[in-house]
Amino acid sequence: MRLTKTAVLAALLSTTWLMPAWAADLTIGRASEQSSIDPQFSRTGNNQMTSTMFFDRLVAFDENLQVSPGLAASWEIQDETTWLLHLREGVTFHDGSAFTAADVVYSLERADEVPNSPAPYTDMVSSLATVEAVDDLTVKITTNVPNPALMEDIGRVFIISKAAAEGKASEDFSSPATAVGTGPYVLEEWKPGETLTMHANDSYWGTVPEFNEVEIRYISNDAARVAALLSGAVDVIDAVPPQDVARLEGTDGTHVFSTPSGRVIYLGLSMRFDQAPAVTDLDGNPLAENPFKDARVRKAISLMIDRELIVDRILGGSGVPAGQLVPDALGGHNTDVPADKPDVAKAKELLAEAGYPEGFGLTLYSSNDRFPGDGDLVQALGQMLSRGGLKVNGVEALPYSVYSKAASAGDYGAFVFSLGSSTPTSAPNLQSLLHSYDKEAGKGAFNRVRFSSPEFDAALADALQEFDAETRIAKLEDATKLVFDETPIVPLYWQKVHWGLRDGLTIEAGLSEQTLPQKVTSAE
Repeated sequence: MRLTKTAVLAALLSTTWLMPAWAADLTIGRASEQSSIDPQFSRTGNNQMTSTMFFDRLVAFDENLQVSPGLAASWEIQDETTWLLHLREGVTFHDGSAFTAADVVYSLERADEVPNSPAPYTDMVSSLATVEAVDDLTVKITTNVPNPALMEDIGRVFIISKAAAEGKASEDFSSPATAVGTGPYVLEEWKPGETLTMHANDSYWGTVPEFNEVEIRYISNDAARVAALLSGAVDVIDAVPPQDVARLEGTDGTHVFSTPSGRVIYLGLSMRFDQAPAVTDLDGNPLAENPFKDARVRKAISLMIDRELIVDRILGGSGVPAGQLVPDALGGHNTDVPADKPDVAKAKELLAEAGYPEGFGLTLYSSNDRFPGDGDLVQALGQMLSRGGLKVNGVEALPYSVYSKAASAGDYGAFVFSLGSSTPTSAPNLQSLLHSYDKEAGKGAFNRVRFSSPEFDAALADALQEFDAETRIAKLEDATKLVFDETPIVPLYWQKVHWGLRDGLTIEAGLSEQTLPQKVTSAE
C-alpha cells in the first residue's frame, strides 16, 4: 500500500503512538547525474549510486565495503574453479514476477556486452567460463582460473529481469517497463538534467525504506545545492563543499554528516599514443615523442605536487594525501607506499635525465562538477607544475558528462580523474585501473592512460588466485609496491565527503560515498 504525504500527516496527528506505513516524502539534491538507468551501462560511481536504488546484487556491501549475502543467500566452493550459488527464496521483481536463476545467468552474461559502455563491468565477469541455472534457485559457475574473490567480483554486477530487459537497448531503461529490478525503489520517471522520481517497493525482500515518494534533483552547482538545502527546497544534499561545512553546521535547521571515503583522486598521464594529446614543445608545437612513457617524467610530475597544500587550502582538510589506490582501511593497502612529498629540485633532475632539461608544454583537463573542488584542483595543479619546470599551456574544466567520455576515449594527455572503492580489498581497483588493457580478457577496463607492466600483471594474477585470505592480502600489498615504483598514475588524495541534511534526518553512508534514499531515516 502506498500512502500520500497528506495521509501520512493525518495518521501522525491522529495516532502519535503508532508509526505510519510511510514517512513524509523525501527530496534529495544530488551533485552528479547518472548517464543511464541501465545498471550495467557504466561502472562509474554516479551510475552505480542510481542503480542501487532500483536493483540488487548477489551480495551486499556495508558502509565499510564488507560483504554479506544479498540475492545470493549462500554459496559454496566445490573446487578451485567451481562455485554453487543458492539464491534467496521469495524475491520478486517490481512487476511481480519471480526472481530466478535465469535472471542471474542473463545478467552475468550481459554485463560485458553492453554497447558503448564508457566503464564496463568486464573486469567483474572476466574470470567466468560458464554460468548455468541448475534449478530456479541454484546457479553453478565455472571459472577459467581460480578466483577466490569471485563473489566480490560478480557481486558488483546488478541483477536485472531477463523478461523485461532481453532485446532492449540501454536507452530503453529510462522506461519503468524495462528498468525492472528487485531493489527497494521503483522507477517512476527520469527527466535528464532535472529530476528522477521513484516510490518505495512495498514488497521488497529486505528492509523496506522509510520514505515512499522520493525525488532526486540534479543540482551540479555547489552554491545552488547548498542554497536549496538552506531554503528547504530539498531535505538532503551530497557533495557539500568543504568551505560550506561550518556554515551548514552553524545554521539552525541543518547539520552535516561527514565520513572518509575510498575514492582516490588522481592525475592521469596518458601513455596510449606515441604523441600525447595537447603535449607540446616549448614553442607550442606537438611533441614528437610522448614524455609520459618515461617513468622518470611521471615521477617528476608527482614530485612537483604539494598534496598537503591541496588538502589544506582547496579541500579545507577534507582529504588525505594518497600514494596508492586504496586507504588503509582496505586490504592491499601498503604502508611502504607513502604519498610523495614535494621536491621540485629532484623533479627537475629527473626531467633532465629523461631528456627534458627545459621541460615541455601541456594542457591539463578536469571535470568541474564530479567531486567538490575539482575545478579548483586542476587550477592548483597547473600552478604547481609550472613551478616545477613545465609550461602549462592551458587548464580546462568541463562538465563531467562531456569530460568522462572524452577521457575514456583517450582525448587528453594529462587529466584529473577519480576511482572509488566498492569491495573490501584493492584487487578490483588494481585490475581495472592499472592492469594492462586487454578488452578480450576483460582487464584494465579503466586503464585510460594505458600503463602496462607484464611484471605487475603477473604479480596481480598470482594474488588474485590465492585462496588463503591473509596470503592474498600480502600479495596485493607486494603488487601495489611493485606497480607504484613506476608511478603508473599520480595519486593525489582520498576524499573526505560531506552530506547536508535538515534536522530530524540522518543518513547511513561510508567508503562507497553513495547518497541513497533507502539509507535516509528519521533521527531518533
